[in-house]
Amino acid sequence: MWSCIIVHQDEVSCNLGMLKRLPETFVKGFHDEDSVRKMQYNPLGNTGMNVSVIGCGGAPLGGWYGDFHEEKAVQSVRDALVNGINYIDTAPWYGMGKSETRIGRAIKDVPRQAFYIATKVGRYKPNIEEMFDFSAEKTLQSVDDSLRYLGLDYVDIIQVHDIEYAKSPDIILNETLPALEKVRQAGKARFIGITGYPLNSYREIIERSTVKIDTILSYAHLTMHDTTLLDYLSYFKEKEIGVINASPFALGFLTPHGPQPWLTKLTAAKPHIKENCRKAVEYCQTKGVDITRLALHYTLSHNAVPITVIGTTSPDEMKTNIGSACGSLTPVESETLEDVLEKLMRPLNNDNWAAENQDLQSFT
Repeated sequence: MWSCIIVHQDEVSCNLGMLKRLPETFVKGFHDEDSVRKMQYNPLGNTGMNVSVIGCGGAPLGGWYGDFHEEKAVQSVRDALVNGINYIDTAPWYGMGKSETRIGRAIKDVPRQAFYIATKVGRYKPNIEEMFDFSAEKTLQSVDDSLRYLGLDYVDIIQVHDIEYAKSPDIILNETLPALEKVRQAGKARFIGITGYPLNSYREIIERSTVKIDTILSYAHLTMHDTTLLDYLSYFKEKEIGVINASPFALGFLTPHGPQPWLTKLTAAKPHIKENCRKAVEYCQTKGVDITRLALHYTLSHNAVPITVIGTTSPDEMKTNIGSACGSLTPVESETLEDVLEKLMRPLNNDNWAAENQDLQSFT
């Protein structure tokens, strides 16, 4: 194991000379070595995995964020791996297996040593009646299905998807997690994680579980307008749990193309957040600045979490994300970021979409 490169708020550039060793996921002949040396790698909790500072998110490959060119989407995953990203996150919920299938195509000829991959159980179909199933029987079946879609013998992390939607924490504690422990003992997964939006939903599961929880995945809580994840990091560290962050672009609100219709419905009760994000996008456009570079820089500048997962179906966007993670902002970008934070983001006082996250009708 080796130490991560420290990234300060005013120094995001990944210095080639600072990296003393290539990561254990490096495969000569597959990777672009220069790109790997520029990438930052951090230890993920006590898993022993050193993960790239940005990871590849699978939700867009399931169609959650609009139409895309499938071959380019598959290529974007492969490009990510070649250029030093070594972590992929997906789930059955992302297109009812389509994301896993497409990622399976992308990694088909990639050396297994070159990447870590996580998928999930518990959330499946768009119709409410079949959306969630945290039973042990379904959990075991889901893992086998995911491995088949991915074309793998095992995943590195298997996660319970959106724990806040379980009818009771007891079903996760008494069925889902024990089933995943069987999965781990069978060699089909190395580590077990839980995911969810409300940050206060983790504690009860962690405190009561007799199954070792290795990771949590939080999304949209370390962004320009919401940094509440920072308040929970000391607890996760105390419990020796690795933290995976996702959605630095605030569910698409901090992007030029904006959120998808299902997300605008989900967040309808918080119009002030939506409005300030829209103004931030427009302000950046007047300055000739890409707001996604600012958003990613802001998230990474906290040097708070080992990895931030970003989803894209575009090789060009993937290239931009990697460049943003391993580069510094220009003076104009830095000035624009501070303007956006001061005028539009800080006035929101860390508000988030939490109140609306329980509305299942929003996902249909």
